[in-house]
Amino acid sequence: MTPCQHQLPSGLTLHTARDIDELAPAALYGIMQLRQQVFVVEQECVYLDADGRDLEPHTVQIWAAADDGAVAATLRVLDDSADEPGLIAIGRVATAPDWRGQGVAAELIMHALELTAGSPAILHAQSHLTQWYARFGFVACGAEYLEDGIPHTPMRREPAPLV
Repeated sequence: MTPCQHQLPSGLTLHTARDIDELAPAALYGIMQLRQQVFVVEQECVYLDADGRDLEPHTVQIWAAADDGAVAATLRVLDDSADEPGLIAIGRVATAPDWRGQGVAAELIMHALELTAGSPAILHAQSHLTQWYARFGFVACGAEYLEDGIPHTPMRREPAPLV
């Protein structure tokens, strides 16, 4: 688990775990709890969050935690290179209600893109957030679709060209 220096609100620290075994049980619990709070309870999407992808060897967990260990925001980076060489997927982006609008998720996205520089990236954005993801270089790459009753848009970001 690596703490990183980023522009987070006071009282938060950014963390990265490159393997599930690097996560302390309390941190993993907090990540899973936040994802369920946001997606299952708040957005009323009944689905199995524990889908097995968190256990894959190259899955990276990124989260911001308060001094007391509470998870303020989280996301995961998946290795989708079986679909395309070098492809990564960013997903499960969630921010606790008390931390929304303070740039926490943006810091997590930027950190994920730093860690995966040189790789093409995809995500499936809730459609009302496509402009938010566009600020990180993501562009729509397919038709809008419904997932759990919420409109989503597939998006892609190409790696920056080497100079």
